[in-house]
Amino acid sequence: MQPPRRSHAGPALGLLAICLLAACRPWGRGRDAAVCAIGEHLVGGIAEPAALEPVIPVRKKAWEAALGGERAARPSVRARLVGWPAPTPRVDGRALPADDTAFAWQVARDTWRGLEGLTDRENSLPVDHVHVGPLAPDVPPVGDYTSVATVGLVMTALVGATELGLVGGAAAVARLNALFDTLERLETHAGLFFNYYDTTSLERTSNLLSFVDTAWFTAGLLVVRQTFPELAPRATALVERGDWSLFYDPAAGLMYHGWWVKPGGPSRYHYGVLYAESRLGSLIAIGKGDAPESHWFRMARTLPAACHWQTQSPRNRHEETVRGHTFFGGYYTWRDVEYVPSWGGSMFEALMPALFLDEALYAPASLGTNARAHVAVQRRYATGDLGYPAWGLSPSLHPAGDGYGEYGVRALGMIGYPAGALAPYASALALVVEPAAAIANLRTLAQRWDVWGDWGFYDAVDPSSGAVARSYLTLDQAMTFIALANHLCGGCLQQRFARDPIVARALPIVGSEHFFD
Repeated sequence: MQPPRRSHAGPALGLLAICLLAACRPWGRGRDAAVCAIGEHLVGGIAEPAALEPVIPVRKKAWEAALGGERAARPSVRARLVGWPAPTPRVDGRALPADDTAFAWQVARDTWRGLEGLTDRENSLPVDHVHVGPLAPDVPPVGDYTSVATVGLVMTALVGATELGLVGGAAAVARLNALFDTLERLETHAGLFFNYYDTTSLERTSNLLSFVDTAWFTAGLLVVRQTFPELAPRATALVERGDWSLFYDPAAGLMYHGWWVKPGGPSRYHYGVLYAESRLGSLIAIGKGDAPESHWFRMARTLPAACHWQTQSPRNRHEETVRGHTFFGGYYTWRDVEYVPSWGGSMFEALMPALFLDEALYAPASLGTNARAHVAVQRRYATGDLGYPAWGLSPSLHPAGDGYGEYGVRALGMIGYPAGALAPYASALALVVEPAAAIANLRTLAQRWDVWGDWGFYDAVDPSSGAVARSYLTLDQAMTFIALANHLCGGCLQQRFARDPIVARALPIVGSEHFFD
């Protein structure tokens, strides 16, 4: 089963395994050219052989067979969910509250009701997604599998719901204890959870221990233990039992995409770009003591001009020394905006870490400034160059119903994703940077297209055709809710995260750099 969501171990970032040292070391021009010539052949992406090895959930298949097969079992899968969205929204998207704060509360309440519904009532795990639009016969309405990243964000969302008064404290503790009961039953390797599990049978459906998904799971645990003292021992045990040394490559000074238990070994690819969603995991790894401080400065801010497959050559690329670490800085420009690029130019690469880390507070001259730049370019490019009435380009479902797509502003990325659908969660992520503009954009989405449903915003809309992906992806819905919770409670989830000792140890590193001096 191919998950309809972004693949953190996908092939595109693998190019950085070739170019990362050219980005971080002062190699000569000849070496740069050789490295980039190799990289040029990999721009199209090469899948890891280990990713093609299927993992069959035997107990799940037997359960389906007993019910008459996979299609016959679908009603039983749906019946396990806590809820199901009504066919029509409770509030017309064109008549959502006019007051911005009331609007944000409405979106938060409806999104939270959906996150509660997207839960398997028998084991408290979040399912990956539900499709509520017209479906082809071969498409199941419920994605009854989950990732550890989704679990981590849903845990964080539950803390946010408690802060907003949508869930009582005792009820939240009971839900988390039930979830921990299930987590402690799942198969692990070296204390680490696999990337995917079937939520019906609890069998793992992946051979990968994913670094970035483990990081989001851990981030959720840190927020939980800083919120509920009675859960701290259980959360801490889950944090401490995992062997993160499997993720760190001391020779490259970078984190692997993950570890494959079959055939047995690390991913052939690294997370080599600083401005990516993986940077929060790097911060946690340093705070845990599983990666040295030098790791933060081995990640690329820009790549050599010789890597001509980049969307543009970097400006002012020169050696810098910060906290005793020497690396190459520099930046890109688009019109009058200076920024350090991500890989694909998507909103989640730029802003997903800010759900947990207040980068404007702790890294105002680097990550915080860069976030504002990325939002500014996203807004101007979508509404100006593309002529869209709204903005927010980020990976999402194809509104046409044929899978998952990587979307972004190509100029914001080193390689850059193409423009395409607009994802409402991308607007929610921007609340931390431009709250008034983000609310206005969400309002435009709800008023202009049929993208508002019973559980809040559907996953995506294609502005060129008006087609809507009438689906709720739990990860994307959780990002939306966490962003709204931080907006409505004054950054309460970010504050809990920063208060954890693991994070506090690493915070001085992120604020030490100036991207544009």
